[in-house]
Amino acid sequence: MSESLPGTSVTETVPSPASDEIPDEVTDAIRTLIRWTGDDPTREGLVDTPRRVAKAWREYCQGYQDEPAAHLARVFEEVGGYDEIVLLKDIPFQSHCEHHMAPIIGRAHIAYLPKDHVVGISKLARVLHGFARRLQVQERLTAEVADCIWKHLKPQGVAVVIDATHACMTARGVCTPGVTMRTSRMMGAFRDDERSRLEVMKLMGLV
Repeated sequence: MSESLPGTSVTETVPSPASDEIPDEVTDAIRTLIRWTGDDPTREGLVDTPRRVAKAWREYCQGYQDEPAAHLARVFEEVGGYDEIVLLKDIPFQSHCEHHMAPIIGRAHIAYLPKDHVVGISKLARVLHGFARRLQVQERLTAEVADCIWKHLKPQGVAVVIDATHACMTARGVCTPGVTMRTSRMMGAFRDDERSRLEVMKLMGLV
């Protein structure tokens, strides 16, 4: 399947996650990397590593096969007039830093203030995972999740807060484990109204 990857203008071939076929150029590249690190890609413990790594990365980046907005297409209007905050808290996720391809592991809080309809709560998590399972930076991930919900669900407000650890900082470079990064995006009522913003942050357990 040929498509233009998000955030690029280059048309690339994205392998189908349902296929076991892995191009030789991919496994050859991984063997080259193993050899470059100083090890022998032909030794017993590493012989099958290129294929395993390729399959793992296809799974890590399966968000490129997903359209997050599609998860918000079905909504429910019979909610008994409910018009207060809907919050999905502490959603675990895993992503990979686009600068070092190192793991980003964290939790997200996603809230919205509905107008006249709601969406199934699992769909909020699916939107998060659809964007997270790509090469990312946390700031963009936060914005993409919030913007997608705002645009396609059309609520009165959206709040997304993400806390994550970055292996590109904890396992290399400055080597500072235990550090978390927090990003947030507030839209609509949660941005414009201080009381609404304080309320959702309290529900998230952040104040």
